[in-house]
Amino acid sequence: MPSNHHTDEVFSPKRRPKKPIKFNVQLNEEQKIAKSKIIEAPITVIKGMAGSGKTLVATQVALDMLFTKQVEKVVITRPTVSKEDIGFLPGDIREKMDPWLAPIYHNLHMLYNKEKIQKLLDDETIEIVPFAFLRGRTFLNSFVIVDEAQNVTHSQMETVIGRLGKGSKMVICGDLAQIDLKDKRETGFSFLARVEEHVAGFKTATLEYNHRHQIVAPVLEVYKTFRD
Repeated sequence: MPSNHHTDEVFSPKRRPKKPIKFNVQLNEEQKIAKSKIIEAPITVIKGMAGSGKTLVATQVALDMLFTKQVEKVVITRPTVSKEDIGFLPGDIREKMDPWLAPIYHNLHMLYNKEKIQKLLDDETIEIVPFAFLRGRTFLNSFVIVDEAQNVTHSQMETVIGRLGKGSKMVICGDLAQIDLKDKRETGFSFLARVEEHVAGFKTATLEYNHRHQIVAPVLEVYKTFRD
């Protein structure tokens, strides 16, 4: 049971238009359950193995809420690189981040019209924000997606959650089996599941169905035994 800790603001979506948004990809049943939790709560954590559709669900809900004017902006971030790592790369921030954000772009383009998505990216209605540039910002009336959150450290997790402003939602996606941090104990993602017990308005969802080829799971399992 949640304790008496409550969020300052309960997210109350505006009235949806009569005509639903039509996406190119339909969600399965467990993804729909995750979607309902996202709609209900200001902050939702989605756990699941690679290929379970964590980011796909978050992105679909984000676009849905953007197109129905329930939020004004979509913000996407990943714990990819530091300022030092991207500083030497050519181009602006988005161009520097493109190699690390290919999965995000793939989901956006898979879900909806590519030209319309590109326009939203160009005018920063959909904004890609490097983790290293989050400090000092507050996202108001926005839908924030934190992808690959298993590679977010404890201090980074506190920073990104602290960026959430009024009228906003945040979805934090991750898989504890894919931690790339040198010290796996440093991941801030592992503690998030405990928060739901203590804070009303904080939800977790787990996706178990894998959409990748059926041979992937057994091959990786055997590979892991050899590696260990």
